[in-house]
Amino acid sequence: MRHVLAVLLGASLALFTACGRDQDKCELNPEVANVKAPVELERLEKPFFQIKNTADAKRFLAEHPLFANQFLQRRQFPTDEVLAGTLTRLATNAGLQQLGRQTDSTFQDSEKLKGELQRMFQHIRYNFPAFPIPPVKTFVTGLSQDMFVNDSLMVLGLDFFVGPEAKYRPNVPDYILRRYRPEYVLPTAALAISSKYNKKELTEQTMLADMIQFGKSLYFAEQVLPCTPDSLLIGYTNKELAGINFNEGKIWAHFLEKKLIYTTAPFTIQKYVGERPNIPEIDKTCPGRVGAWVGWQIVRKYMSTHPNVTLAQLMADKNPQHILTDSRYRPKPRRAEK
Repeated sequence: MRHVLAVLLGASLALFTACGRDQDKCELNPEVANVKAPVELERLEKPFFQIKNTADAKRFLAEHPLFANQFLQRRQFPTDEVLAGTLTRLATNAGLQQLGRQTDSTFQDSEKLKGELQRMFQHIRYNFPAFPIPPVKTFVTGLSQDMFVNDSLMVLGLDFFVGPEAKYRPNVPDYILRRYRPEYVLPTAALAISSKYNKKELTEQTMLADMIQFGKSLYFAEQVLPCTPDSLLIGYTNKELAGINFNEGKIWAHFLEKKLIYTTAPFTIQKYVGERPNIPEIDKTCPGRVGAWVGWQIVRKYMSTHPNVTLAQLMADKNPQHILTDSRYRPKPRRAEK
């Protein structure tokens, strides 16, 4: 994700409820509960907004070197003096200070956030025992970056997720903006972490490859966040989710009839898998990224028919055709009730 230290001053849509998986399955597996996953959570908003001058900013940088080097990209600045000046301007900006207060009010329960992160990390370590749990920092980024994660650091840009009450919001279309609410912090984190394990054959450039790649990420997220509804994992409204569930067979038939599965045309792939408000080529009510959703259903079908395949084995599988073929995914069009 591109990182720019700037305050982007920016529409809300109603939050939708659960749809999809059986919520009774979200009880914590005793084996998962025994997995050690200590979380080191540090809220950096408070010390950041205590910066009043460059001396304070330099002290902040000295006290948080990992954050400064990796998230603030310290080495891209000619000197610490320049970076300190940038931080000072941000920390003393009245608009960002207001957004900071709203962020603090929305996410004031640090123990709740820490507990949610711990449960997610326990599920990840249960499936990937060598997973290195990174220290977690929260920050008000000035709406420049929502999430940063690697093996040694995770940064949650909580100002992105305040919700429609926030004075300033991310400068994105409404259909993306609705994913920036408190409930989306953990799903966004899970999807970001999935990329560490989600292997792909780089020479495979078909739409099927992208569908399965996204499908594996969404399946990973549902496995490490078992209590999270499908709507929050993929960012669809209940109405959208109900519509594509009902019309799954018709959507798949469209892919087959138009010979889309093995297309390598980037523009065509983007139309069905990438960000769009809707896909009128299928129907004006069909939400964007439906190719990713279909990929998710293929992966689910594959895993349900291969119970001995582990999450780690799935994520390491680079062969999308193998997953499609062995899934025996054949949804049939349904007739609307009269």
